[in-house]
Amino acid sequence: MLRSAITLVLALAATGSVLTAPADASVAADPSAPVTSDDGAFVSGVTQLDSRMLDLRVSSPAVGAIVPVRVLLPRDWSADANRTWPVLYLLQGAHDDYTAWTRETEIESFTADKELIVAMPSAGPTGIPTKWLNGGTGKPDYETFEVTELMQLLQRSYHAGDTRAVAGVSTGGYGAMAMAAHRPGAFTAAASYSGVLDTTALGVPAVIDAIVARENVNPSALWGDPGSNAGLWNADNPYDLMPYLRWTAIFLSCGSGLDSGERDNLVGASLESALWPQAKSFAQRLKLLGIQAQTDFYPGGVHDWPDWRREFTKSWPLLAASLGLS
Repeated sequence: MLRSAITLVLALAATGSVLTAPADASVAADPSAPVTSDDGAFVSGVTQLDSRMLDLRVSSPAVGAIVPVRVLLPRDWSADANRTWPVLYLLQGAHDDYTAWTRETEIESFTADKELIVAMPSAGPTGIPTKWLNGGTGKPDYETFEVTELMQLLQRSYHAGDTRAVAGVSTGGYGAMAMAAHRPGAFTAAASYSGVLDTTALGVPAVIDAIVARENVNPSALWGDPGSNAGLWNADNPYDLMPYLRWTAIFLSCGSGLDSGERDNLVGASLESALWPQAKSFAQRLKLLGIQAQTDFYPGGVHDWPDWRREFTKSWPLLAASLGLS
């Protein structure tokens, strides 16, 4: 099991890199009368990267820090618009950052002709968008940041509407399902690409502990000990939260990895193979509960962006329909 955990950490770490915006493009937000979320979160600065893409720096009470968010605006967006746009949330994986989707995919050009806002928030270095136990402090709380604070700021400053979908890779796939289940109706659709969908399945707590430890953080800071804090682990587990997904359009994908003889990327294939049973059992339970889902379980594959780019394209019709774009 330790070997599986180490494999996961190495695979996810291999996908991570960081890009920084040009310093001369930074524009400070107006501090005189900032637009705030209900709990006081506000945009402390904005970096305009091109005509549609900008990086926000959000002062988040939920996280207790400045959190970056990359945003793609529709081509016809304007500050004085008298309309709203649907929002697609795209979530990062572990040991990556908020730039992942624009760095690894063609999401900017793909959405150039689409009437929507794309939000790519940071979930911290572990990429797990959840409320941390952290000695009882409840911080950082990336879930509240992403689906309450950021949602309200996008509505109040960027003409975001009430229609939203969420999609994520790996730990971001966990976040997509967990957040949609925790807040039924907040997202019309949720998509997971090679997601961590059952955090209490045999061996998975060790994997999650390894992800946290990889960032030099005590694993118990996340949800505590999986034995003595089993209730907290279950409360944040997409598999246990599944009944609350019946109001959400769902897309699930995962590869079988090594089970089909993939040898080009042994680490990524091993990880995908480890996640395969979770994805299959998640889909099976959805069916038993009478919850509709679109699935793509493919032979081979690795835990990396080439497969996730393809799976996002496959999921797009479902996401687009849920956003009112089809």
